[in-house]
Order: sequence, then C-alpha cells, then structure tokens
Amino acid sequence: MRSDHVEEMILNVVSKKKLPFITVLMDSWYATQRLMALVDNMQKFYYCPLKINRLVDDTGGVEKYKKIGELTWNESEKISGKIIKIKGIPLR
Repeated sequence: MRSDHVEEMILNVVSKKKLPFITVLMDSWYATQRLMALVDNMQKFYYCPLKINRLVDDTGGVEKYKKIGELTWNESEKISGKIIKIKGIPLR
C-alpha cells in the first residue's frame, strides 16, 4: 500500500537519518487520517490539498463541518490559505 511506504519514509527520516524538518508536504492521495495523525503526533506541520468533499471547519466550532467546496475565502486567504479542522483528525 502506498501510504505504508510513505509512513516508512517519514519514520526513516526521523529515526534513522535524523534529518531536521518541521513541515511535510504531501499530495491529496496521501491525505489520509493515519498519515496526517502520524505527522501531527510528531509535532510537525503538514500541507496538502484535500478532496473537495472532505468535511472541515474553519469557524473554530461555531458552525457545523462543511465540505471544502462550501468554504468562503477572503482575498488574504486566497493568497495565504487558512487553518482548518478536518473532521476525524484530532487537534493536538
């Protein structure tokens, strides 16, 4: 499975190669709950595109989760992005 290989690579970078890093960039193909939790548990950041039907919250719990395609973006967020809570991914 591809995600198993990616998990091995991440763990190898941390435990064997001991390469310093703070961010993991990954394709939406690898944006699984398991891999995002692995990176998050390492106290690292991850950046990845998400499928348009993924449920997220950008209101800090004020509103219900909604599909990414339903989010609104101001001009600044269109350039810099926004922090969201992905349903099913625990916050640290």
